[in-house]
Amino acid sequence: MSRPDFTAGRLPMRALRASALICVFVFALAACKKGDGEAQAKSGDKPKGPDAVPVEVVKAAHRPVAASYTGTAALEPRGESQVVAKTSGVALAVMVEEGQVVRAGQPLVRLDPDRSRLAVAQASAQMHKLENNYNRAKQLVTQQMISANDVDQIKFDLENARAQYTMATLELSYTTVVAPISGVIASRSIKTGNFVQINTPIFRIVDNSRLEATLNVPEREIATLKAGQPVELTADALPGQSFTGTVDRIAPVVDSGSGTFRVVCAFTGDGLLQPGMFGRIKIDYDKRADALVVPRVALLDDDADPAVFAVRNGKAARVSVKLGYMDGEWVEIREGLKPGDGVVTAGKIALRDGTPVEIIGDAKKTTAKVEVEAAGKKK
Repeated sequence: MSRPDFTAGRLPMRALRASALICVFVFALAACKKGDGEAQAKSGDKPKGPDAVPVEVVKAAHRPVAASYTGTAALEPRGESQVVAKTSGVALAVMVEEGQVVRAGQPLVRLDPDRSRLAVAQASAQMHKLENNYNRAKQLVTQQMISANDVDQIKFDLENARAQYTMATLELSYTTVVAPISGVIASRSIKTGNFVQINTPIFRIVDNSRLEATLNVPEREIATLKAGQPVELTADALPGQSFTGTVDRIAPVVDSGSGTFRVVCAFTGDGLLQPGMFGRIKIDYDKRADALVVPRVALLDDDADPAVFAVRNGKAARVSVKLGYMDGEWVEIREGLKPGDGVVTAGKIALRDGTPVEIIGDAKKTTAKVEVEAAGKKK
């Protein structure tokens, strides 16, 4: 019997291996061509730039502005008095209450007057006795029955008695305590029936017909503030309301310790403003009727080189500006911008010179706000 031939089975296996290698080579070549094609396609696209930064913009516009000094101070009454008892006694009647308006000389308290009346009567009797003695002595001296020295002594005693009578009468008047100034009873520390010691404070009266606020102003402002300038006041206790007054007087010297001088502003007490209220005071010392302004928030945080970001051709451009007066939320621009230039008010932190920007919000509305406020100030 012959041996079987296995070479016929080996040939198909080698063919399969060769076919597999060929397939792998073809796939690798195709992948290389595909990668080269994608790389070429990508190299043909333009490089993508940085994303635009969203910002809010307000356009520079004209409006009136005022140069002013602002400060804070507490309101004080024009006049104030601590009413004290000038004599001792029991309070028989208290005739006023806290918050009541009084006039100068109006009775406030009546003290027990009996003791003082007795002193007046005693002084009066002594005075009349010496008056009679003096009249008789003048007749006797002409008859040379008494000496001139005796007459002089009687005259001296009479003058002393008259002074004692006047003093007793004054003490009697003190039993009626009167208001030394006109104003409002701010506090009362006495009740009917209390025994009052001499020089004891029993009332506090404030004259609120005119209120004053004292500012300690830096010496650099001494040339700009003058008496008679208008003053505007807003009080924390009365939100939404403002009150007008004037600069009443200015201290002629600067305090060397603090480098400030005192400016006293006067306001009419109309029932709303009260002593002790804390107020914010604004003194306008110059005005510009048609100034180019932008919001103060548009300024960059660089005091040495004031600048803003203006929007030009869709990009942020850092523009140095020359500032003028600052009036509330607005700042005057004297150089660097022109009317209609848009400045960035929100989104400044992410910007650099040349950064693409996307304006959000309605710039027209914010510009219209400037124009409306300008029209209101011109009226």
